[in-house]
Amino acid sequence: MEVRGLGQLLAALAAALFVRAIAGPGPALLPPAEDTEDEETDAEAGEGGGGGVQPVTIRWARITCALKNKRGEVARFLLSNVSGEAKPGRLLALMGPSGSGKTTLLNVLAGQLTASPSLHLSGYLYVNGRPISKSGYKIAFVRQEDLFFSQLTVRETLSLAAELQLPDTWAPERKERYVNDLLFRLGLVNCADSIVGDAKVRGISGGEKKRLSLACELIASPSVIFADEPTTGLDAFQAEKVMETLRQLAEDGHTVICSIHQPRGSVYGKFDDIVLLYQCPDHMNPAEFLADLISVDYGSAESVQSSQKRIENLIETFSNKALVTEAKDSIAKPQESEFSAKVVRKSSMKQRGGWLRQFHLLFKRAWMQAFRDGPTNKVRARMSVASAVIFGSVFWRMGKSQTSIQDRMGLLQVAAINTAMAALTKTVGVFPKERTIVDRERAKGSYALGPYLSSKLLAEIPIGAAFPLIFGSILYPMAKLHPTFSRFAKFCGIVTVESFAASAMGLTVGAIAPTTEAAMALGPSLMTVFIVFGGYYVNPDNTPVIFRWIPRISLIRWAFQGLCINEFKGLQFEHQHSYDIQTGEQALERFSLGGIRIADTLVAQGRILMFWYWSTYLLLKKNRPKYQPLLPPLEEDQHKQQVE
Repeated sequence: MEVRGLGQLLAALAAALFVRAIAGPGPALLPPAEDTEDEETDAEAGEGGGGGVQPVTIRWARITCALKNKRGEVARFLLSNVSGEAKPGRLLALMGPSGSGKTTLLNVLAGQLTASPSLHLSGYLYVNGRPISKSGYKIAFVRQEDLFFSQLTVRETLSLAAELQLPDTWAPERKERYVNDLLFRLGLVNCADSIVGDAKVRGISGGEKKRLSLACELIASPSVIFADEPTTGLDAFQAEKVMETLRQLAEDGHTVICSIHQPRGSVYGKFDDIVLLYQCPDHMNPAEFLADLISVDYGSAESVQSSQKRIENLIETFSNKALVTEAKDSIAKPQESEFSAKVVRKSSMKQRGGWLRQFHLLFKRAWMQAFRDGPTNKVRARMSVASAVIFGSVFWRMGKSQTSIQDRMGLLQVAAINTAMAALTKTVGVFPKERTIVDRERAKGSYALGPYLSSKLLAEIPIGAAFPLIFGSILYPMAKLHPTFSRFAKFCGIVTVESFAASAMGLTVGAIAPTTEAAMALGPSLMTVFIVFGGYYVNPDNTPVIFRWIPRISLIRWAFQGLCINEFKGLQFEHQHSYDIQTGEQALERFSLGGIRIADTLVAQGRILMFWYWSTYLLLKKNRPKYQPLLPPLEEDQHKQQVE
């Protein structure tokens, strides 16, 4: 938007406020909650999208975010006494150098600042003149990282989001028109039938992913749109397209707030409320000039001193010119009593549809994701074939000599280990990312946790069973294991159930670990413990008492024992001495693997599978994102006085 001379003064104040936010405290500003004539927000108006945009003005004052050390003392300020206002129909940009607090302020305004005991957050936040706790409104929050199910197309992604969020009373034709309208408004028509893609499969561009994120958030017809550095990682053309989309959304009546680092001139021109505090030199990008003006130059001691002095002068200038509003106690106390200690994201909606409908939609998504993931499935199939060929070559057509007993035990142990590790590594490699998507969708009230986990379990059964079957079909005849079809079927059944149990364990690890890298480190380490107590390396009768519970929960142990019973029962071995093992039953007793049936080992694996799935459910339910509460500044001041 064109910079107007009349707006320069207001923009100068806004820029100075931002300087104050990153450089230190400024004048105390405590605006009273204004009485407005706006009607109470109707919670049902526009619910689920499709309704008109309700205008929302956001005011914030004395926002301070401090990082505390272990002793509870303030180590440094992330934000300090920040005040400002965002109005409907305008695009507000939060600009500054890296580390200045842009993203922190954006998260505070959106109620999305992750809770931490080392953080303290205080200030006032008003929506249409009322405290945030009294004002229900819908927001959209577009994060820097765009996460989607990679094998779905753009249209499928948006349609599924619409099915989960729009009212059940809408006819399918109306929902389809609504999705098509979003595709048109966001400029996604040309790529609507292209898969989203990821690092393994080429899909849509980064700019198109960012606009798809916007489209998914716009389904609920939010009044306020927050975008965290929407141009990061995009080329100039894509950045221009994304910012033009935000500009159009502002013109449609949304209140749009974005953080941005250093935009090009054409992007800068789309902002409504960015004007320089000082006169910008001719032929210079105003955004670059502003970023340089409020940044510390660490090139030398002299440059550090001069730049810090320049910033201090800016703060002092603003302090002398800004209007300082002091609130009376009689006004401040009612505000304090009205203010809620919790800042809740108001875009959370009632979950749409019943359990079965959610299950149906999520099953459809999980099925498409699992069966369309060609690169992953090809790699897993090749690894299954390669492992089977290698093991089959090493243990080629085993006979029935005394030495073949050890060979059989070794082969069945590595078969159990290989099956479990393959399923585990695949799951922990993808689930942490998927968990982030699910957390975001559940935060919007799109669906419950039960339908998600149930649909994921059932949708992945066919593809998950295929790879153990491939492995067993090649290995079994090459190694010349017990040559009957019933024993072969039981072999494949045991390793398949073990694969599912390992995948369930991977889900639990993925629910615990904060990142994919952490999950990849934790999962194999935990599996190594189960391998040690898997029945081959340590005889169960010789396991120390304090560790005897581990074999009972080791999926490797139960799979290995079931495979051994299936293989050795009924075998006759060549023998020359009386102390030689003559039958398979004697071999099982020698290794403390007898005394139970194959069905018992399958039941034990089933219990382990359900244990891991139930653990995953509880962890996801407990560890859903928690956000930092916003405390009133006066309450915090009183708290400090009491402590002192």
